[in-house]
Amino acid sequence: MKTILLLLAMASLSQIALAADSASPLLSIPLKDIKGNDTSLNAYSGKVILVVNVASKCGFTPQYAGLEAMYEKYKDKGFVIVGVPSNDFGAQEPGTAEEIQSFCKKNFGVTFPLMEKVHVKGGETCPLYVALTGSDSKFPGEVGWNFTKFLIDRNGQLVNRFPSPVKPSAPELVSAVEAALGKS
Repeated sequence: MKTILLLLAMASLSQIALAADSASPLLSIPLKDIKGNDTSLNAYSGKVILVVNVASKCGFTPQYAGLEAMYEKYKDKGFVIVGVPSNDFGAQEPGTAEEIQSFCKKNFGVTFPLMEKVHVKGGETCPLYVALTGSDSKFPGEVGWNFTKFLIDRNGQLVNRFPSPVKPSAPELVSAVEAALGKS
């Protein structure tokens, strides 16, 4: 009996080790949060992640309210939104980290995680956006504007991309999030 239990324990440990080795490279890309702390999307491993490049002075900025509503609705089901500020489009995110965070909280009640301001296109594109938009991506092509949305499933795989005009309440985005949440 002890031998059988030992073998079962070893088999379970092997499965755990294999799962850790097969972690998505996308989740392992180093990032910094809005306060400058080292992090990565691994902090949200096992969750459905919506990565959105955000800006405070854009025509799409009101989408912050919809993103926060979506986050509140689904966060207890394993969903997270990660806002990634960028000043790449019309200099529409000129603020400091503190100003961005204050703006988001004061004007839209944002509680979902924000990262540091980065480049999401061009020669200085941050590694996360290189992975999301590069030639090896499932949805290649440079980000066209602020509030482009990338949906990552619980396994750390990119499963969808939505352009800026797609609001958080849009049926196609809601359906994609709900489908990803339904997968285990």
